[in-house]
Amino acid sequence: MMKILIDAMGGDNAPLCVLQGASQAAAEYSADTKLVLLGDEKAMKDCAARNKIDLTPFEIIPCSEVVDMHDDPVKAARHKTDSSMIKGLTMLKNGEGDAFVSAGSTGALHVGTSLIVRTLKGIKRPALATPMPGAKQNFLLLDCGANAECRAEMLNAFGTMGSVYAEKVMDRKNPSVALVNNGAEDTKGTPTYREAHQLLKANPCIHFVGNIEPRYILDGEVDVVVCDGFVGNVVLKLTEGVAKTLLGMLKKVFLKNLITKLSYLGIKGGLSDIKRMMDSEEVGGAPLLGAAKPVIKAHGSSKAKGIKNAIRQARTCVANDLCGTMQTALNALEKPQA
Repeated sequence: MMKILIDAMGGDNAPLCVLQGASQAAAEYSADTKLVLLGDEKAMKDCAARNKIDLTPFEIIPCSEVVDMHDDPVKAARHKTDSSMIKGLTMLKNGEGDAFVSAGSTGALHVGTSLIVRTLKGIKRPALATPMPGAKQNFLLLDCGANAECRAEMLNAFGTMGSVYAEKVMDRKNPSVALVNNGAEDTKGTPTYREAHQLLKANPCIHFVGNIEPRYILDGEVDVVVCDGFVGNVVLKLTEGVAKTLLGMLKKVFLKNLITKLSYLGIKGGLSDIKRMMDSEEVGGAPLLGAAKPVIKAHGSSKAKGIKNAIRQARTCVANDLCGTMQTALNALEKPQA
């Protein structure tokens, strides 16, 4: 039976939404999965009592500290050793769990994962990978913010890790990999991106299809989109902003008068489908690819559904031996991040 460790105190809506999401996951996965909650025991029990949440299915690990969103990531990782996040990562490292899920500070989780859980051979810093909606199909974008500056070798390794994730978790056959750039030609971009293009092109582990311009990313024609963390975070946040703005504009149009309100009824189902596609709760979380063991970063504002789906994602990573398969692929590269 696999064991999933959960940071019950991480995120804007902890511990309530974490407990609710974990409870939903426990009901669905109890046959083969043990869920472990880490956090302030009294706070969890009081919250559960107020909201009629049964904690019986869970193992509870008491923690006296919490990593705050404003904590310095390195200081938190080194000194808040009895926090729900750092204690969970330590348990993962020690083999007391198979995967870790947290909606807490991205910076602290990234640093803590690198220092405590450590990384796969050939990887110095994990990449934050986010599944995103596309017109044809959803796709994986990495890095989304963990590494603002990357060398060409890192981008090449991201392509390898993303390809493995797309195959093992997203069930894509021979997944296509593209590099974000300001033009399709291999001569486009900065020296780092031009070098990365050549490395990805020669990478025997992936199906590289070349550069992809930002305007084509959301078409969903490729399975994995590679970039550095600065570019990825801009793409991610711009996409979220555009989606929110467009849905708001459409709402104003349909509320304009009686005729437009009646028109809305005819396409209400389709608009609901689009809204659901853009909902981060449906995905659940972003894996830190390159970590030695599965670590899933749930959105900081996750509600119960988001936590439940992050746990589902963690289970899939463990069941498909994501980290082991990824290490095998990285070993095929001469120098993934030398």
